[in-house]
This record gives sequence, structure tokens and C-alpha cells, in this order.
Amino acid sequence: MSILTPDRVRIHPGSATQEEALQEVAALLVGAGAVTPAYLDAMRQREQTVSTYMGNGLAIPHGTNEAKDEILASALCVVRYDGGVDWAGDPATFVIGIAGRGDEHLEILSQIAITFSEEDDVARLAAATTPEELYALLSAVND
Repeated sequence: MSILTPDRVRIHPGSATQEEALQEVAALLVGAGAVTPAYLDAMRQREQTVSTYMGNGLAIPHGTNEAKDEILASALCVVRYDGGVDWAGDPATFVIGIAGRGDEHLEILSQIAITFSEEDDVARLAAATTPEELYALLSAVND
């Protein structure tokens, strides 16, 4: 099963607040059947403890460890906000929502971290003009 599907990749020309971004990625994960609606609160709780901003314009919101019961399946969603998101003081462009069953989230996180560690790769992701193009660049996470 693919953890990232084309219907869970979005590009917005404008900006969003951190709360709006959290709501959007949580809704995408709920829509995918990956998490229960309670997962959004777990994402908010994690942000209160530690920011999920990773650098290079990337935030990877995910739930707390206590929220494992809210995760029904591993899934990923990617939302690019070309106007940016103020992520607790850091400028995020990419917000990647993650739900990982068991220890799968660690593997998913490391794949994303590798992709976003290369500035050339990030530039390509930022230059993608359609969600389909963005998905194609990120589909390696399904391997």
C-alpha cells in the first residue's frame, strides 16, 4: 500500500496559519482513513511540547506517542504553501502530515529528512507547478 497518494498532495498559492495547516493535514489523514479525528489534538499537543519544524522550509507535524491508538494506518500528506506558514517563528513552505503505525513513522521520517536535506531537491520540490509533479518528485517515499 502506498503511504503517499496523488490525492494527498496539494499546492496553495497563499499562506496559512500554523493552526490552519495542522487542520488541513489532519483532515487529509482522516480522509485517507489513516487517523481518527482526535489525531489533530495530538498534533497540537506535540507542537506545544516541541516544534516539528525541521529546517529547509519543512515542518512535519505528527501526533504524540500517546496518540498511537488514533492511528489506523500509515499515511502521508504533503501541502505546499507558497505564501509560507509561520511555524512557531520559523518559515515553513512544506507541511507534511505523518501517521505511522508502530515504528513505521521513523522510516517515513528518515526518507523525508533525506529528501529535504539536499537544497537542490528542495528547490525542485518548490518549483513543481502541479500537485501531480510534486507527487512524482516525492513518490520515492512509497518504495
